[in-house]
Amino acid sequence: MTDAAYTEANPWRVAIFGSGPSGFYAAEELLKQEQPKVAVDLFDRLPTPYGLVRGGVAPDHQKIKTVIKLYERTAGRPRFRFFGNVTYGRHLTLHDVLAHYHQALFATGSETDRRLGIPGEDLPGSHPATKFVGWYNAHPDYRELAFELGATQVAVIGVGNVAIDVTRILAAPVAELARTDIADYALGPLTESKVREIHLLGRRGPAQAAFTNPEIREISSIHGVDLVVRQDEMTLDPLSQEYLAQLKDPTNRRNVEILTAQLAKGEGSQPRKIRLRFLVSPVAILGDGRVEALRVERNRLVKNAAGALSAQPTGEFEEIPVQLVFRSIGYMGQPLADLPFDARAGVVPNQGGRVTDPATKAPLPRCYVAGWIKRGPTGVIGTNKEDSISTVRNMLADVGGFRPPEGFAPEAEAIPAQLRQRAVRAVSFADWKRLDALETERGKREGRPRVKFTSVEEMLEALG
Repeated sequence: MTDAAYTEANPWRVAIFGSGPSGFYAAEELLKQEQPKVAVDLFDRLPTPYGLVRGGVAPDHQKIKTVIKLYERTAGRPRFRFFGNVTYGRHLTLHDVLAHYHQALFATGSETDRRLGIPGEDLPGSHPATKFVGWYNAHPDYRELAFELGATQVAVIGVGNVAIDVTRILAAPVAELARTDIADYALGPLTESKVREIHLLGRRGPAQAAFTNPEIREISSIHGVDLVVRQDEMTLDPLSQEYLAQLKDPTNRRNVEILTAQLAKGEGSQPRKIRLRFLVSPVAILGDGRVEALRVERNRLVKNAAGALSAQPTGEFEEIPVQLVFRSIGYMGQPLADLPFDARAGVVPNQGGRVTDPATKAPLPRCYVAGWIKRGPTGVIGTNKEDSISTVRNMLADVGGFRPPEGFAPEAEAIPAQLRQRAVRAVSFADWKRLDALETERGKREGRPRVKFTSVEEMLEALG
């Protein structure tokens, strides 16, 4: 069968699992092909699409969420279908998928967090930042959680986007958050929060911090909050000076300038403080039955064997009194049923998006990955576009070599029928648009972008 045989009536069928940015960018690239004609079924374990755009982007960053309009255009294309509330590995197996689709693409992201691997990490009061983010964003997996917001001092470990978001949500006036699409159930605990000091900790120096200029400006201008930095940690060593001098992107230099300007403000006069620390690494979380302090070790910067700057411990220790700790040192992918997995890297082994056998390095027929489960949790939303397109190019290059296996049946209604037989209530994109309209209508009554449904049961009940 040649590429030319795949027509509107008999398209090349692709199943994509994961409806975040990577899944939608891949779907768009596939659907816009003139030859072969491609049909895409996009699956998600939640009834709602958009992945971390819905469940990870901070509620006070509504502008970032407007990227959803692009995904809606993709969903409006012919030959696109959405199947929400369908879990790969539970409702559908790899055998099911490859019996009815020419190719399967996994864009499931990285759903858990990296661990610190230090004593006391599992004490009550110590949490992965990913769970806090999911909680305040109304993700159904995290709605039942509770966080110790009676704490007066908090440590946030890491200085990336997620760490900055967590810090800002903890510090921001609740009246401002109440105008966003933050989970309703989070507003009460945040209103009663006793948090007064947030220690935001980076293992390297200010020149290497991962946050962007807008993010650091945001936390330096929160009403009622002082951003406090230390002179000894803001003084750049020769390696950092050299590092900044060779960068073409001015972001890091501007970060240093913004933070240096904070030095003159000292402790400030506001009732709440964000203490941004550099060159410190956590070595133990201390407490008798719950978090009471964080022990950190001072670092210095050295060049590693690859020529990159890394943090080297100095043997100087400090204890910071805190009652609540959030670790924000990166996301981790999770294994997918019947696919190989690199547990150390948290990704599915692949070459250019083609899933590979770890032992032989040979591609597994018709299985592909895109996004964080392909490359690890790096980049921003837009980074996933080129990543997905590169995988799709390889998928299309493999079309000509396809030979139907025995029993292959690419009928459009095969999987929907199978889901009905297994009593799975699949949520269509039209269903999602009904949920979307209900959420935005509820929000309109309160002067908010939307009031989210927070459980799968609520969503299915609303759909009848």
